[in-house]
Amino acid sequence: MIIFGTRGYLYQLAILTLVCGHCGNPSAHTLRKRITKFTLFFVPLFPFSTKYATQCTFCGAEASVSKESAEQLQIQSTGAQGGQAHGQPSQQQPGQQPYQH
Repeated sequence: MIIFGTRGYLYQLAILTLVCGHCGNPSAHTLRKRITKFTLFFVPLFPFSTKYATQCTFCGAEASVSKESAEQLQIQSTGAQGGQAHGQPSQQQPGQQPYQH
């Protein structure tokens, strides 16, 4: 007996401020990446589907976006944060004193 199937993985790539195409409100949107992998005996082997989407946090509407659009939105979100990605510490310049509260 061979057991095979699929399993989905959902990754949140960024949080963006956009105008929703459904409700028209300027609100936060999550940029998500969904990967579906083929599994054999419950072990994920290889991805066979990758999809990108944004979801409005105000009304919950979801819109599919292309891979290129998702990459551009992700670049814009890191540029709006001063070039610093989520979870990465900023680099200190030589001779610069660390920031203290």
